Amino acid sequence: QVQLVESGGGLVQPGGSLRLSCEGSGFTFHLYTMNWVRQAPGKEIEWVATMNRSFGTSYAEPVKGRFTAGRNDRTSTAFLQMNSLRPEDTAVYYCVKGAWKTGDRGQGTLVTVSS
Repeated sequence: QVQLVESGGGLVQPGGSLRLSCEGSGFTFHLYTMNWVRQAPGKEIEWVATMNRSFGTSYAEPVKGRFTAGRNDRTSTAFLQMNSLRPEDTAVYYCVKGAWKTGDRGQGTLVTVSS
């Protein structure tokens, strides 16, 4: 069965950095597009980044230049390096297998950006 486990969240001050990780299992990781999405309190799910083996990595405008997403197909993991964090980045972050709106996702990891 598909499992996705995110980790690395926490409390960080504005301007700080965090690195999130996602471990996938129960599916052939390298065959799938992987995504990062987030959900802020009281808001809808927001797309953050997509890692596609054919088309590369793409980012939402609010995070472009600050976040870097990547994947390691040998270890079935993905990461999201987040720099210059802002209070508006506060959210639960999820990695998603396949289509970012409807694909399988993990339990999420909470990122709180606050002084």
